[in-house]
Amino acid sequence: MLLRARLLRALLAALAVQAAAGGKYSREANEEKAAAAAEFRVVKLSQVWAKAQRLHLSAVKLAELHSDLKIQEKDELSWKKLKAEGLDEDGEKEAKLRRNLNVILAKYGMDGKKDTLLGVTNYVKDSLENDVLDDPRLEKLWNKAKTSGKFTDEELDKLWREFRHHKEKVRDYNLLLETVSRTEDIHKNMIAGLEEEEVPRKHDLLHQKHSELKEKLHSINQGFERLRRVTHQGYDDSSEFEEPRVIDLWDLAKSTNFTEKELESLREELKHFEAKVEKHHHYQKQLEISHQKMRHIEGMGDEEHLSRNKEKTAMLEEKTKELGYKVKKHLQDLSTRISRGLQHNEL
Repeated sequence: MLLRARLLRALLAALAVQAAAGGKYSREANEEKAAAAAEFRVVKLSQVWAKAQRLHLSAVKLAELHSDLKIQEKDELSWKKLKAEGLDEDGEKEAKLRRNLNVILAKYGMDGKKDTLLGVTNYVKDSLENDVLDDPRLEKLWNKAKTSGKFTDEELDKLWREFRHHKEKVRDYNLLLETVSRTEDIHKNMIAGLEEEEVPRKHDLLHQKHSELKEKLHSINQGFERLRRVTHQGYDDSSEFEEPRVIDLWDLAKSTNFTEKELESLREELKHFEAKVEKHHHYQKQLEISHQKMRHIEGMGDEEHLSRNKEKTAMLEEKTKELGYKVKKHLQDLSTRISRGLQHNEL
């Protein structure tokens, strides 16, 4: 009887330990899920972030994706407020949000299509192949630039960023073109059933999209001409700006009806923005170096050194995410301001 009681107590104790262990592991798993979800308030963006972490993207690419998703989240939450107030009846803003998310997914190779990731590190270290550019004209120019002897490694790194930026613009244009084509088909079917006073509004929306397409195509053509010029002539020391996005914005701004005073104000703001971009690039490089160092230390088995390096890397990750968000938010504000100037030209 005594033996049976002891066996029963031992069995209960074992079950208690097992339950506690199971509870611990379940709790840890739930905590990990909650931590991932806490990054974003929009569920689908949390899912994208979780998927990206499973893809083993580099630390720099993850930080860049994080800032892209944070901008998308800001826009999604703003749209939800508009929708609740009935201010997006035609669904145009929702369609733009979908397109923006598709651009993000494509940029990081998460759209289900076979594509090469647009890296955020320099071309020399990663030994990127020509087919990354997906355009024979760009490949030809890039090969010419690499073999011309006109550029230092630093200048080639800068030029590679311009080529990569051009590819992103083409991708964005193609996605918008698909959207406009679908919208036109839908509108053709809808027009017959619309009230007479609603027809002009639908035509205005289509006109707005065509204007956006025209603006993007103009920017692509200008960008290609610039790449061709720089590849053949090298960089001009008198160039006002170096960052590809800033060059695009300044070229667009000069084609608006902004006054000299407004252009001068914008020029100063673009200089501040370019400095912010360069600071972001600096932290990206530091984060990349820190991760390489951490992998080296892991191989040595120096736990104390590894712990210090992990703390430094975590700090760099947060700083890179923070700066990435600020750069993208500033770029969004500048683009909106200049686009309004372009729309004013057409009135």
